[in-house]
Amino acid sequence: MSEYFCLFSILGIPQKTQERIAKGLPKKLPIAGVEHVILVSSAKGGVGKSTIAVNLATALHELKKDMRIGLLDADVFGPSIPILMNLNDQPEVNKQNLILPLSNYGIKCMSMGFLVEEQSAIVWRGLMVMSAIQKLLRQVMWGPLDVLVVDMPPGTGDTQLSICQSIPISGAILVSTPQRLAMADVRRGVKMFQTVGVPTLGLVQNMSRHTCSKCGHSSQLFGQKDVAGELGLPLLADIPLSQPLEESTDCGKPLVISQPHSDEAKEFFSLSRKVYSALKIS
Repeated sequence: MSEYFCLFSILGIPQKTQERIAKGLPKKLPIAGVEHVILVSSAKGGVGKSTIAVNLATALHELKKDMRIGLLDADVFGPSIPILMNLNDQPEVNKQNLILPLSNYGIKCMSMGFLVEEQSAIVWRGLMVMSAIQKLLRQVMWGPLDVLVVDMPPGTGDTQLSICQSIPISGAILVSTPQRLAMADVRRGVKMFQTVGVPTLGLVQNMSRHTCSKCGHSSQLFGQKDVAGELGLPLLADIPLSQPLEESTDCGKPLVISQPHSDEAKEFFSLSRKVYSALKIS
């Protein structure tokens, strides 16, 4: 709660008013049966965040087969998990009226894409989106899980705040390409997590370089930039742009499963080990 009082003080809100506002703020309640929640965020669309989230979740499971991992697609308007995880069935509901997540590659998955037709456009106002997010968090039988990886939507608006303010979060991972435009938005994402008191684990730099499959020459696509350093974050992984990674996303088989010995998969496994260490999972 202290992060809110800090913000209130910056805005010049009187102490008594601060206390009244604080009473109306949502209480952070854990998701039943979920030990840790990790957010994968970018605050910018098109940087490969969903691909990172999917490969992180599967790499964590491959790291320790007995680790129970879930994957939540929180992008209500542009769900990606059905394609990335090759899932297209409709979930069932149990006797307690809880939605049973679909599963593939040992990962429990839930997405709004499972609940609407593939070609349907979700045209909702803010309150409906908030209701859908709470349903995905509270009315899905997630547990027991060691880690729930949340693929966050781009931006720093209602959806992001609803998630950050309603559940305890163990850490957030920021994803960015080494572009000035992407970095500007990611910087806003860092500030958002600081404001709402969510610890940031570090940055994944994506699509920064490309290695020719014929000659082996590696080139920096956006020039040599220290993105993590500029943002003041630890660099967790540097994922190159590659055809195998693109093909794995289209066929719905994460690269850590389809090509576990590739250089790109090694980066994801390194990322998973860093997350595992940070969470101190027993």
